Amino acid sequence: MALTEEKLQKMKELIKEIAKHNYNYYVLDNPTISDSEYDKLYYSLVDLEKETGVVLPYSPTQRVGDTVLEGFTKKRHEVPLYSLNKVRDFADLEKWVNDMESETGGTDFAVEYKFDGLNLVIEYQNGEFVSASTRGNGTIGEDVSLQVKTIKTVPLQIKFKGRLIVQGEGMMTNKSFERYNKTAEEKLKNPRNAVAGAIRNLDARETAKRNLDFFCYSILLCEGKTFSTQKEMHEFLIDNGFQTGNYFKVCKDVHEIIHCINEIDVVKNKLDVMIDGMVIKINKVAPREEIGFTAKFPKWAMAYKFEAQEATTLLKSVTWQVGRSGRVTPIAELEPVQLAGATIRRATLNNIDDIKRKDVYENARVFVRRSNEVIPEIMGLAEKYDDSKEIVQPETCPSCGSRLVQKGPLLFCENHMGCKAQVVDRLSHFTSRDAFNIEGLSEKTIEALYDNLDVRLPSDLYKLKEEDLIGLYNFKDKKASNIITSLAKSKEVDFYRFLFALGIAEVGVKTAKDLAKTFVSLDNLMAAEKEDILKVNDIGQVIADNIYNFFRDDFNLSEINKLFEVGVKIKEPEKTIKNDNIANKTFVLTGTLSMPRAEVENIIESLGGKTSSSVSKNTDYVLAGEAAGSKLDKAKSLGVKIISEDDFKKLIEN
Repeated sequence: MALTEEKLQKMKELIKEIAKHNYNYYVLDNPTISDSEYDKLYYSLVDLEKETGVVLPYSPTQRVGDTVLEGFTKKRHEVPLYSLNKVRDFADLEKWVNDMESETGGTDFAVEYKFDGLNLVIEYQNGEFVSASTRGNGTIGEDVSLQVKTIKTVPLQIKFKGRLIVQGEGMMTNKSFERYNKTAEEKLKNPRNAVAGAIRNLDARETAKRNLDFFCYSILLCEGKTFSTQKEMHEFLIDNGFQTGNYFKVCKDVHEIIHCINEIDVVKNKLDVMIDGMVIKINKVAPREEIGFTAKFPKWAMAYKFEAQEATTLLKSVTWQVGRSGRVTPIAELEPVQLAGATIRRATLNNIDDIKRKDVYENARVFVRRSNEVIPEIMGLAEKYDDSKEIVQPETCPSCGSRLVQKGPLLFCENHMGCKAQVVDRLSHFTSRDAFNIEGLSEKTIEALYDNLDVRLPSDLYKLKEEDLIGLYNFKDKKASNIITSLAKSKEVDFYRFLFALGIAEVGVKTAKDLAKTFVSLDNLMAAEKEDILKVNDIGQVIADNIYNFFRDDFNLSEINKLFEVGVKIKEPEKTIKNDNIANKTFVLTGTLSMPRAEVENIIESLGGKTSSSVSKNTDYVLAGEAAGSKLDKAKSLGVKIISEDDFKKLIEN
């Protein structure tokens, strides 16, 4: 059938409507129609294209990328691409800011994410996508137009009709990465490598499968239009349908810049995209030309790099560790590597399914990632060697030799009372500082009690006599006496410590404290229904089930009764003392204090305050002792009030 103006107009209308829904779904994360309604629009366009034999260059049907290239064509960049100079501490950042303020006579600064993906340059003419290329060496890149057209957050049509060249980062979000790896035969190593491999795949259909994103942050050329600030550029990009990353701040001085950096440092590991720092630019465009460039960098821009979150190292071997619940977990033993300010020697592998999904081996190089204050994790295989070995799941318990039971992807040893590793771990938990706080009972001592005195349960500890201990290896009179004294002293215990010591699955110190405040007594908690437990702050269905089921297990109830029979008593709850200086205030403790930290935390909480392990803009006070470190620096940069122990004592005096 001959092409009519009416059908051409209908195709343009469909393209415009589909583009609007793509923008709502992929950029704004706010879908406005159902999948079936979207499919109806899309296939109406496909039918019209088949019927007419015409495919407009900006049609969304062109995102599939049916053509397979034999090789990439080199492309010279019209505008040279520069790298960014980098700093890793606030002192160097402040020096740069001072230099820029001196050069300009005073300026403000734009602060944005530093994306960790693949740098891309995209050109538009007459409002339509023309081409895309990689950064290459900054002068010559590779034409990856077919691949980039498959990225749904790259607009194929924009409002601006002049010639436009933009720069941004090709990314694979964490969600897309996880979703892809669930079904892929060949697992991806990490999101950054995944996007590089996808863009440089000669078959654009493979690129499309990875569901990539594009985050735009720079305008290299904009014919017929000028911008006075970075903020204006940012708003122009958004107005033309580009995704920018949902973070853009203009700061007056270095203190505001540092505040922004700390703000993102706290939450960066919860973002769906990988960032490795923040980019700071002089906001005004005019001074940039005078300040100029070095051979590599624009002098008017700087990247602040976060501490490394990911590295590669050798996975030497895997140890299967038995926990107090009987769960057997694979632990990777690593060649030591520096990550996020710590030396990493071990990392979790979760379970055998995780090992297979990540395709890792013993004696192979792997990617390791560490989020702040979180256990390091193996992300995937970096390089396999000729002598790399497959990781084999054990059939028997590495501690007691019992046959293991598999429940889903998890392994369990069900020899709860005869498996030394389980028993020692449970008793170590019971005696720990946040639980019954029994001094002198190290893991080695507990192992000796298990081997020689048949200690299996917490209640067995309270049946020990001094003469029992003296006969043990390396036990002297004083050590034995101290342990018996510590056991006697521990018998009177706070309710939350008692709950934490029981080892209920996923009940940490905070949850134990919340339960104690809500239910006040053990009898009340044991009688509570699941609905009552679910009302407690931050307790979801899984934890509520764990608590409810724990107190309906005959073995657990028997042990609780045995503890009471040997003299354990739960302290009466202290009456709440109202102190307006402390109540509803959040404290962070750092450095060495004259009192045990747990004691200070208890004082704060008894007066209605809260404690936190990290400094944020919601922190009211940082209590700093001797040799306070990074938390003190962060408090200063955020303007959080810093107090000494003397200041703290004055706060609680009334």
